Amino acid sequence: MMDEQIYYDSDTESHKRLLWWLYLMHGLSMIFSLGALSFVPLIINYLKRADTEGSFLHSHHSWQIRSFWWYIVWMSIGVVLFITVFGIPVAMLIWFAAWVWKAYRLIRGFLDLGSNKAMPV
Repeated sequence: MMDEQIYYDSDTESHKRLLWWLYLMHGLSMIFSLGALSFVPLIINYLKRADTEGSFLHSHHSWQIRSFWWYIVWMSIGVVLFITVFGIPVAMLIWFAAWVWKAYRLIRGFLDLGSNKAMPV
């Protein structure tokens, strides 16, 4: 069996460091604004994703982008349910589940980035 080793240059290391900061920014947004400020690292994800084409880092950009958009979808569904008044308990449950799900995705991505693993996208 052959050992899988990843060799990368300073440019790749720079992209990896940026992704680390993006995970951190997405995470801090979840804590301090319930994800409302995640659009800032999202824009950076979109701008920098093409620079990592062909590497395991590209999957981390896609992972963060998809995490953001699915989180928005579920939070929006919660808002619609909240407006109906009868759906308030369900809305709160959806918001909580969406927050936990996004936190899981950020933690998993952060750990896999540290282990030089690609994300399943």
